[in-house]
Amino acid sequence: MISEQSWADAQVLWDYHQMHHELRPCSVAIGLGSHDLGVADTAADLYKRGMAPLIVFTGATSPTTRERMPRGEAVHYRERALALGVPDAAVLVEPDARNTGENIRLSRSLLEEIGMDVASVLLITKPYEERRAFATARKMWPEVEIVSASTPVTFARYLDTIQDTGMVLDMMVGALRRILDYPQQGFTVIQEVPADVAAAYERLRAQGYSRRLV
Repeated sequence: MISEQSWADAQVLWDYHQMHHELRPCSVAIGLGSHDLGVADTAADLYKRGMAPLIVFTGATSPTTRERMPRGEAVHYRERALALGVPDAAVLVEPDARNTGENIRLSRSLLEEIGMDVASVLLITKPYEERRAFATARKMWPEVEIVSASTPVTFARYLDTIQDTGMVLDMMVGALRRILDYPQQGFTVIQEVPADVAAAYERLRAQGYSRRLV
């Protein structure tokens, strides 16, 4: 049972991890693979709204998704988007990426191979992965504009959908640790971490939400 303090701290991290960008049409949408099929749902919705003429789904499998998505995250995402009415020709699959850096690098390579001129990317992720994915993309693809997007949902509703509160809190804590550490390793650009966010992170880590720490 999550404590009242941990719930409040988790909400602080949830809000921080989202970039709150204003959506606008981009050259291409890139959906980052994960356990959350909502990324594919949101990509399909944004495609239908004219926010991007092409979607790239990227991702192999991970310990979290191996059983849920045995054919690979990107393949399952593509199947979901097609089922939601996105045309086959509008969806590309990058099936090999196993981390966020590879998601960006391999998607970029795929788009270069087909000769696509990319000026802007609609980067679609889980809600609590927006900021880290944005920081990674800015580091690895600095010449394009990155517009972050995710399913518009409250924290409480998202937990109801995923049905694994501990996993989500572990992942949010892990994502914050990477935001702090990865700039020094050359993986991401620096993101300011306000004091209240850092304090919430430390309390959640002390409560044992640490399985996704590096």
